[in-house]
This record gives sequence, C-alpha cells and structure tokens, in this order.
Amino acid sequence: MNPQVASSVILIRPTGFGFDPETAASNTFQQRITDPEVKRKAAEEFDGLLEALRTCGIDFTVLDPFDSAAPNGVFPNNWFSTHADGTVVLYPMLTPSRRAERDPEMEKALQREGLNTRQTLDFSGWEHQGLILEGTGSLVLDRVNKKAFACLSERTTDRAVNAWCENMGYTPITFVATEDGRIPDGGGIRGIPVYHTNVVMSIGERFAVVCLDAMPYPAERQEVEEELKKSGKEVIVIGIEQMQHFLGNMLQLQGRVRFPSPPGVGLGVRSYIFLSETAFHQLKPEQRIALQQHGQLVPVPIPTIEAVGGGSVRCMLAENFLPRA
Repeated sequence: MNPQVASSVILIRPTGFGFDPETAASNTFQQRITDPEVKRKAAEEFDGLLEALRTCGIDFTVLDPFDSAAPNGVFPNNWFSTHADGTVVLYPMLTPSRRAERDPEMEKALQREGLNTRQTLDFSGWEHQGLILEGTGSLVLDRVNKKAFACLSERTTDRAVNAWCENMGYTPITFVATEDGRIPDGGGIRGIPVYHTNVVMSIGERFAVVCLDAMPYPAERQEVEEELKKSGKEVIVIGIEQMQHFLGNMLQLQGRVRFPSPPGVGLGVRSYIFLSETAFHQLKPEQRIALQQHGQLVPVPIPTIEAVGGGSVRCMLAENFLPRA
C-alpha cells in the first residue's frame, strides 16, 4: 500500500529568492516588497525550517537550485514529486521562470544523495500543448486511495489532471475554488481562481483540512467533502480568511523520536503537522484541538517567503517517498 505520510522531505535552497512578476500574474498572494534584505531573510527562514525538521527527527535532503537565480526555487514541490515505487515525476509549468527551475537530471541528483529511484516520468513536454500541472501544488493526493484532488486554474488544467491520473492510476476529483468563494465573472474582479490546490486543502493520514467555502459550485463542494469522508478522513473545515492566511497549506510528516524503553532506549515514530506561524495564529480553538488529535503542530515563521513568494511551508517541502540506498 502507498503511504500517505512521508518521513523524509527534499528542499531547495532559496539562493535567487525574490518577487517574480511572471508568477504574480496568477498568484495574488505575492507582494512586491522592495527590501534589500529579502534574500537574507528568506535564507534565515529556510534555515529555521531545517532546524524545525531536525528537532522533530524528520530526515531531509537539501539541494542547490538547478537555476541559482530562480526567484521561486524554494518551492520545489511544484516541479517534481516522488513516489514509493521509486518513480520521480517532472511536471509542466506555466511560466518560463518556473520552467527554469526544473532539473532534467533530477533522478541522477537524487541517486547522488543516496536515494533509490526506478524511473522518471517526464510530463514537462505537456506545457507546449497548453497542459499545465504544477506538481503537488496542483494535485493534493490521497495516495492510499489513489484520488487526486485538483482545483482548476491557469496552473492546473483539466486535460493535464486527467492525463496525469491516467498515467498514474489515480481518480481525478476536479473543482473550482476562488479566493472569495464567488463564481468567476471572467473579468478578474471577483471569483479569482485560487492558484494552487494545496492552498485550499491538505490531506493527512486520517484527516483533511479544506476550505469548502472557496468552492462556489455546491455539487463540487459536496463531492469533495463526500470523497474525503469515504476515504475515512476527519474533515476539518476552514474559512476563506483562514485560507488566505495559508491555513490550508500544511503538511503532515512522520518523525523519529527517542523514548525510554527498558532496558535501553528505543526509537519511536511521532506525527507532526507543519504549517507557518501565520497559519497557526489563524486556528480557532476547536480546529486546533481537532488537528492535535492527528499530530503535534509545528508552526514555522516564514513571513518573508510567504509575502514575497506567495507560498507557505507546505510549498517548501517536497515529500520524499524514495527508499535510501
């Protein structure tokens, strides 16, 4: 069975981090901030995330960016994903600036880090046919039940979702999600599509966090909730404002912990839920209690990366399901 929760992640150093006007055209979460300290602050926030992972006993691999000047390089989960059968998938990206992040030799890079890979499925050519699918930003996966949730936008096209699911053996569950929960008017005034699905929802081992209010069409909203419940997930609903503060952008991980185990010391596994400090402060008491039943909450301060990059903690973490050599 495919595991839902990873115990290891892959990160890319934010060497070229900064505001990207190309991606800002479809991501209103990005802010143009003229601060000469942006790169330094992003590097410090990145190191803070590494320290949080280390403290929780979560294995991580840090890679240098393929394009050292890429402003969004700190968000690697959009251009590749790994799978428990040893597969590495490369994805079709919307903008040239993000296409430059993609390392065509990623499988070899992971092998050099001591990871076992079996094959690479390179779907990047789809982008030349207008099929765009930005990794596990576009796809929120129920890996155990082989369901792929996707909110449609410029960065997540219907044909690409269906083609990926056909290749990977998943069932597509597509829907519209907008920043204000209203039906798109076509003029860009209201009903602006949320740029990535992992801003709207997150799926853990036994829970799912989802902003149902962002889905303007009742039938789609009902289908998403029912599919999550059919998979045995406790559905924890968040509101529009909470989504806008990245509360949907969280990731459950498994960490190794030491515990007394007579006659010596043993290793155990503990569940952690990583999210940004911004998102953590949005939690209502009942939501926090519900989430804490599924793992220890780990808030990480990344205000610069969130504001300038328009992405949060989950976007910085590419789950690593590959076995170590």
